[in-house]
Amino acid sequence: MPLPSAGAPGTLGEPLMAARGVNVFYGAKQALRGVSLDIRRGEVLALIGPSGCGKSTFLRCLNRMNDVVEGARVEGEIRLEGQDIYGPEMDVVLLRARVGMVAQKPNPFPKSVYDNVAYGPRIHGLTSSRAELDALVERSLRDAALWDEVKDRLREPGTSLSGGQQQRLCIARAIAVSPDVLLMDEPCSAIDPIATERIEMLIEQLRQRYAIVIVTHNMQQAARISQRTAYFHLGEMLEIGPTHEVFTAARSEKARDYISGRFG
Repeated sequence: MPLPSAGAPGTLGEPLMAARGVNVFYGAKQALRGVSLDIRRGEVLALIGPSGCGKSTFLRCLNRMNDVVEGARVEGEIRLEGQDIYGPEMDVVLLRARVGMVAQKPNPFPKSVYDNVAYGPRIHGLTSSRAELDALVERSLRDAALWDEVKDRLREPGTSLSGGQQQRLCIARAIAVSPDVLLMDEPCSAIDPIATERIEMLIEQLRQRYAIVIVTHNMQQAARISQRTAYFHLGEMLEIGPTHEVFTAARSEKARDYISGRFG
């Protein structure tokens, strides 16, 4: 069953996705315990915590990437505009178009810059002519702040770009299918500080149209770019709230210790 359109972006605070009581198991090992949170339009939600605490596991639940992990089992409920994403009628391909993913390491397809961005619109039939596809590719590259750098290199391999450019290409590829949510798993960890600054500026622009969930180990980055922050520890979410409150007055002692650098 096709997913319903999200329509116009809502105001800040309107939940777009809702997770309730999410547990994740890898075989007999429980990786997440009872995670409940909302994902809202118009904001960046940062997921922070020590390595192995469940941040990326939770992120992958949101577009069912854990489906491809042998032995993984997800319990609880995750809804996208009221629709259970683990329900039997959910089309996973369409779900992943609406909930796009940008990985930790830039991973352009072994195709041209143009074909990387055009891939999703082609398989989903989003355009009816080459002119429409050309316009969509250009718009997506502009929205990813990359057009001016690649407009004369559209037929070159995406892998020929610099690391920061490749990551922006992956963002352009994700937004070309008009998602509602962008998931970003450490999107700046494999690129240099200048490219990181450009990605952070881009995220601030993109949040005006998308809900963004970002996993980051960089506390300064979380403080700069997110409106809300969730702290994970040993598979549990111990803290969630406005970023400035979590960073200055966290209720959880473990969150305070992690944010202050006493461990992690």
